[in-house]
Amino acid sequence: MKVSQSAARTPLTRATLDTLVSATLTIESSGPGFIDLTDEIDAFLDDASATEGLVTMFCRHTSASLTIQENADPLVLADLMTTLDRLAPQNAGWRHRTEGPDDMPAHIKTMLTTTALQIPVSKGRLALGQWQAIYLIEHRTQPHRREIVMQFAGVTRQR
Repeated sequence: MKVSQSAARTPLTRATLDTLVSATLTIESSGPGFIDLTDEIDAFLDDASATEGLVTMFCRHTSASLTIQENADPLVLADLMTTLDRLAPQNAGWRHRTEGPDDMPAHIKTMLTTTALQIPVSKGRLALGQWQAIYLIEHRTQPHRREIVMQFAGVTRQR
């Protein structure tokens, strides 16, 4: 398929990567729902003196996940939770119930979403769209401690 004739591209930028910075973000969830991580990731990039590169986030769990979603209307997040609950309901006859009836549905919801994200960093900022935010999605009914490994690979400003 051909790209539309109205497509435009910015000039190329080139940089030699000089830095790899890592940190682990610990989040205490309070049960099912979306937790906005965008400010925490921005703070990580600022601490790393990031200018141009790529930030990777990895959720170290199989019953919680990451996503980029709309941050303007909270009804979007509510509808997404409803959809995930419909796709993997608690009482659907799951055999795996080691940690309770929400355990297997949480694993399915994680499989349907993702545990890792990569986002470009440009001029020291996440290259997200105007209405986008980065969220941890807690799929379990009870509070949990979640760890997100963050890595920035790229160019940093001199301090």
